[in-house]
Amino acid sequence: QLYQEARECLTLLSQRLGSQKFFFGDSPASLDALVFSRLAPLLKAKLPNGKLQQHLKSLQNLCNYCTSILSLYFPWDGGESRPPPHPPGLGEAEEDPHKWRNQLLSVLVGLAGMLGYAFLSGIVSIQRGSVGPAGRQPITLEEEEEEE
Repeated sequence: QLYQEARECLTLLSQRLGSQKFFFGDSPASLDALVFSRLAPLLKAKLPNGKLQQHLKSLQNLCNYCTSILSLYFPWDGGESRPPPHPPGLGEAEEDPHKWRNQLLSVLVGLAGMLGYAFLSGIVSIQRGSVGPAGRQPITLEEEEEEE
């Protein structure tokens, strides 16, 4: 039932789009963003059950619609070429010379924040106790009652 309704929805979207570039003419609108956000993952993702994906691929105008938006707004993702990860000639060390220091500092600040929260909220507390004779801990009232 659900697949049938989804197939009908895709078919209606295909009919509404027709041969236009976007749903409301030559420029994208918020509806285009919404429709693309639902169609692109369905078109590009590897799915365990591909029935709905196959139906979408059979609707050529919706496939072209997704491809044109990908190449227009995400050229590194939709096209064949990807942007270089960093400018050529720069090594990892030259990219950010203080990368490891910054990572270590961020971990330490996060750890300090978590410990501070744990102490201030009462999750963790430090109690100083006195040690009795012969290195034994003092016996509390509850422990005395249990021993009797």
